[in-house]
Amino acid sequence: MVESLNTKVDLTIDATSYLGTAEYGKIMIGDKGFEFYNDRDARKFIQIPWEEVDFVIASVMFKGKWIPRFAIQTKRNGTYSFASKRPKEVLRAIRVYVDPSHMVRSLSLVDVVKRGVKNIFKKK
Repeated sequence: MVESLNTKVDLTIDATSYLGTAEYGKIMIGDKGFEFYNDRDARKFIQIPWEEVDFVIASVMFKGKWIPRFAIQTKRNGTYSFASKRPKEVLRAIRVYVDPSHMVRSLSLVDVVKRGVKNIFKKK
């Protein structure tokens, strides 16, 4: 069995991890870090200490009414994407431990297309 990083748990909620294929499990947010545990296989887990978190990126739609998924970008190990039943609660719990200036919105589809068009016509 896996030992948790946290000594105090603030929030536990059902979630989906998008690391490779979609895996269902639980997100646990506590005083030491962010954790995801798979429901079916105890060996599949993700533990991210708060010191390792660089940015939290939220995909925001309909002017903040709906947040389909969010990602945690770490300093060394890349980006991990998640979705949860109540993402606003999860992001509020993360905001306690991560500096709010490191919590950003992801680019919209229109912004991505604009950036691509600008890069095509940009001088090299």
